[in-house]
Amino acid sequence: MLGREVHDPQGLEGAAGSSPGLGLLDYATVLEAEKQLRNVAGTLNLEAVPVAGYEIHAGVTTGPAFERPAVQLADGRCDGAVSADGQILATYLHGLFEGSQSCAALLRWAGLEDVQSIDYEALRERDIERLADLVEKHLDTAHLRQLCGVA
Repeated sequence: MLGREVHDPQGLEGAAGSSPGLGLLDYATVLEAEKQLRNVAGTLNLEAVPVAGYEIHAGVTTGPAFERPAVQLADGRCDGAVSADGQILATYLHGLFEGSQSCAALLRWAGLEDVQSIDYEALRERDIERLADLVEKHLDTAHLRQLCGVA
């Protein structure tokens, strides 16, 4: 949507055809039936810090904007783009904010001067434990197993 247009020749997202994008980056996307999903790692080009996450998209995006990639992937591919004025960043990589270094780099890029480090792994583990405690406290798991025939 950040590019010039999105083409859907197979009608995967509605009627077949093309739609204008926001035109903020010089690229176009063609939707394809097969969704791409893979774990990737690389370097965020804003500050050359490591990133990891998963690449997910249902299309192929091409255009001059990719001459300024947002991420250099470890497998040699590039991902995403940064606008010529440095104000817009696009990527197919999900999880950029989960790495403390990449999160801090993105927050600095967005204008935050005093960036505090966040340990997302510890937060996630804490929240999973909290959820498990709540399930144990408030859900009659014996009755649920009985209803499912696994008692």
